[in-house]
Amino acid sequence: MSSAEVNRQTFDEVMVPNYSPAAFIPVSGEGSRLVDQDGKEYIDFAAGIAVTSLGHRHPEVTRALHEQVDRLWHLSNTFTNEPALRLARRLTETTFAERVFFANSGAEANEAALKLARRWAHDHYGETKRKIVSCKQSFHGRTLFTVSVGGQPKYTEGFAPLPGDLEHIAFNDLAAAEAAIDDSTCAVIVEPVQGEGGVLPATPEYLKKLRELCSRHNALLIFDEVQIGVGRAGTLFAYMDYGVTPDILTSAKALGNGFPVGAMLTTKDIAASFVVGTHGSTYGGNPLACTVADKVIEIVNTPEVLGGVKKRHERIVEGLARINETHRAFRDVRGKGLLIGAELAADLAGKAKDFVNVAAKHGLVILVAGPNVVRFAPSLIISEEDLAEGLKRFEATVAEVVAAARG
Repeated sequence: MSSAEVNRQTFDEVMVPNYSPAAFIPVSGEGSRLVDQDGKEYIDFAAGIAVTSLGHRHPEVTRALHEQVDRLWHLSNTFTNEPALRLARRLTETTFAERVFFANSGAEANEAALKLARRWAHDHYGETKRKIVSCKQSFHGRTLFTVSVGGQPKYTEGFAPLPGDLEHIAFNDLAAAEAAIDDSTCAVIVEPVQGEGGVLPATPEYLKKLRELCSRHNALLIFDEVQIGVGRAGTLFAYMDYGVTPDILTSAKALGNGFPVGAMLTTKDIAASFVVGTHGSTYGGNPLACTVADKVIEIVNTPEVLGGVKKRHERIVEGLARINETHRAFRDVRGKGLLIGAELAADLAGKAKDFVNVAAKHGLVILVAGPNVVRFAPSLIISEEDLAEGLKRFEATVAEVVAAARG
């Protein structure tokens, strides 16, 4: 370990300023608790933005990684490897998918999905079938292609010219979908629950309409489950709860519980358009990443974990309702499973970041989903004790922010 001392100021001295990290630096974690450089302990209601869904240093996941570290770290994709094959087998046996492509992140998984959709449409219907339809306020990654497909203009400002043949429609708007999806559409991409866009669940009717329209117009339906997938919805993937099967599904974040890994899942016939040389990834399918992800899916895909998500959802929603009875801080609490958003009352609009900053003072890590929504994405297996303590600290946070805002 390097002996050089570093602190939050070091970030400003050596890092590109595209992030604005918290004033404290976590240095260790276990379960749903973090400890910073000063020894202060925090309850983690963020899980690395829905990533460490089995908590920090989960013993089984840690053990699996240690065992693989002593075997093999990396191979180029001129070879395959056993961990990648085991993970692909597990994913195809537990989902609609027949074929899997591995990447390193959600953005890369979505990039692969969008490229595959255009290639598939080109192969089957020619060059004119290339329009991609997505939703306003959506978020699909930070590559130029995925950030353009995402429906938040603030993320594309200054990066023109952007990829073309993209159309953004209102989320959960059936008429808008009907008007936009036509025979020139090659794909529709949607988050079953919009995460960065405000923690907004899709209605079952909306996803069913997208499925119907894609089937009618020979377009592919892509579910971006980077944030809501791998158990966070209370099912292994959210499409299972909705009863709507996509043609392509993307996963990342919780898939590796913090180890970088992403996956694109699809059918045999669609995957056939990615012939040798059409797409690739140096680290995609890395043995270390796939070993971890295989263990994560094994642990998450159990009645105990998935059933526990629904119970914890109820506990958090009930806790937020109790807090709101006293402080009237929220106009809406919504979400699915353990992705929950509390939209702020009108007089607190724009103050979501204030809640994050004050929560840190009280020893709690939370998130925002835009300027008006406080977001909660704790571990799927957070203990009752930590859940209760976290809600207690959040109530203290709410009381302080509300008092400052309302006098």
